[in-house]
Amino acid sequence: PEMWNVLVARLVHPTMAQWNDYHHEDEDVDGEERDESGVDYKSTGRDSLVFLVDASKEMFIKGEDEEPSPFDMTMQCVRSVYTSKIISSDKDLVALVFYGTEQSKNPRNSFKHVYIYHDLDSPGARRVQDVDGLRGEKGAQVAGETMGSGNTNLGEALWCCSNLYSDIKLRLSHKRLMIFTCRDTPHGGDSERDRQARTKASDLKETGVVIDLMHLMKPDGFDVSLFFCDVVSPPEDEAELGLQMEPCGKLEDLQKRVRAKEMKKRSVARLNLCLGEGMNVAVGVYITALQSRKPNAIKLYRDNNEPVHTKTRLYHTQTGSLLLPSDTKRVQVYAGRQIVMEKDEVDVIKKFSDPGLELIGFKPMERLKLHHHLRSAVFIYPEEEMVTGSACVFTALLRRCSVRNVFALCKYTRIRNSPPRFLALVPQREEVDDGQAQIAAPGFHGIFLPYADDIRTLDTPQLPTASEPQVDKMKEIVHKLRFKYRSDAFENPVLQQHYRNLEALALDLMAPEHIEDHTMPNVNMMDQRLGSLAQEFRDLVYPADYNPEGKTAPKRKPGGAEKKPKVEMSEDELRGHVQKGTLGKLTVPVLKDACKQFGVKVTGTKKQELIDALTAHVLIGR
Repeated sequence: PEMWNVLVARLVHPTMAQWNDYHHEDEDVDGEERDESGVDYKSTGRDSLVFLVDASKEMFIKGEDEEPSPFDMTMQCVRSVYTSKIISSDKDLVALVFYGTEQSKNPRNSFKHVYIYHDLDSPGARRVQDVDGLRGEKGAQVAGETMGSGNTNLGEALWCCSNLYSDIKLRLSHKRLMIFTCRDTPHGGDSERDRQARTKASDLKETGVVIDLMHLMKPDGFDVSLFFCDVVSPPEDEAELGLQMEPCGKLEDLQKRVRAKEMKKRSVARLNLCLGEGMNVAVGVYITALQSRKPNAIKLYRDNNEPVHTKTRLYHTQTGSLLLPSDTKRVQVYAGRQIVMEKDEVDVIKKFSDPGLELIGFKPMERLKLHHHLRSAVFIYPEEEMVTGSACVFTALLRRCSVRNVFALCKYTRIRNSPPRFLALVPQREEVDDGQAQIAAPGFHGIFLPYADDIRTLDTPQLPTASEPQVDKMKEIVHKLRFKYRSDAFENPVLQQHYRNLEALALDLMAPEHIEDHTMPNVNMMDQRLGSLAQEFRDLVYPADYNPEGKTAPKRKPGGAEKKPKVEMSEDELRGHVQKGTLGKLTVPVLKDACKQFGVKVTGTKKQELIDALTAHVLIGR
């Protein structure tokens, strides 16, 4: 079979099913972020990207000091995008098309001097290997033998790319075309071909295709005003990077420019910001930082390597008949009793409010403390397409909050049946660099505020206080070891090694690419910076005969680890935990011992069942 469906039979009572505990966002922040980062391609569509690469002879000329040719830089950049797409968004579609070639390869060869190297499809290991074959001097020879360099007709190349988009039956949410060239006059002054290319570019832009120019360095300079300024699409919004006048001379600059263009900003939610009765502003919610994780394992059917899809079915324990959702009920055990509820009743209990942001009031920025930070913040930006005038009202609110140095306190409900959270909307004004490129976008940072039970009071141990000479010496050490921190300078070595191993396996490499672990401290450099400060600090703090390397771990006694003495809990202590609601802070072994101590019968061994049983014991005892 093309798809292997696994039917998992669950033998349950025909009228009852376990009511799963309500999932609170605070309890699994990482899980919530993972859910927000997912893209629903059924509703939003897929992104598509076409690389349109110039294959003229000028593209194969190496730069000064044996720098790579523009063609080689382009192929390295294309490979980088291919591999990043496979990891981050493998459902997106990518194509590679060459123009100005001697050979032609396209449907029915109706377009001369256009060579479709890769159709618009999802990237894979085979395509990465194909691009690797076009890199370096050997790759230039392969490209010359396969495609060659001939006449240029950019208009027909754009027409061919238009057909690639029209042949796709899938829903595309974003269509982008990048032109890589080092020639500012591709047709050599032929006004007729220039006109045809401008006309076809205009037709593409009307169909929603965004055309970008990734121009590369050439000896006499690249003038975008001669031709390409009429072909390239204008910026989509204020945050979009516009047409850059200076060409790319290095691979790092080209990759940075391509990455800024091909990464489409997706909002995790589009909600209404209620400023008062009848006053709603449409905003989009964006994630500013997200932890990278290894992708989940995908089960494959061993006969054809197709993904295995799992389906769950509920069956009657006695008759074996299939149960419908209406045949089951939800059960919650409370105080030793089973509380039976309908599914609709459970949904009503879970619902607090409709999705959206509701303004509560304003607070001075001094009231927002650093320890209030629970998880990575979200970014709030207006959505003018949903509600006209949202940008104007949003900008006015942002400006006044920034001038008065206050933050807006809001109630935030992301999706239906999710518990509300309180957000502190911190204003951020727009910042630009010397080249008028945007560094920081205008908007609000949504800081997730903690609830009362998120903040704990800790009993700090009484430790000796450092003397003033010790503190001063440590200040000198800290000053010597300080450096300018950048989050993008440190990569997760476990993730990097994981993807290198997958890449080596998929591309049939002899060994994975070596990675450098930047999280490990540079001991030699630290010793050079500190000099004798480390020994001076050791002499001030530790005794003369102290040897940190001479200490050994204490030996264990024969017979295994010693058991911790059992701690008895009094009736008053148990009653105090119940009144304060702090039973959940106790461990499961402590709760079990308390149940045995007070003779409380428990139906299960889960933590919540133990808490319910002890709570019922105290309430009934009253």
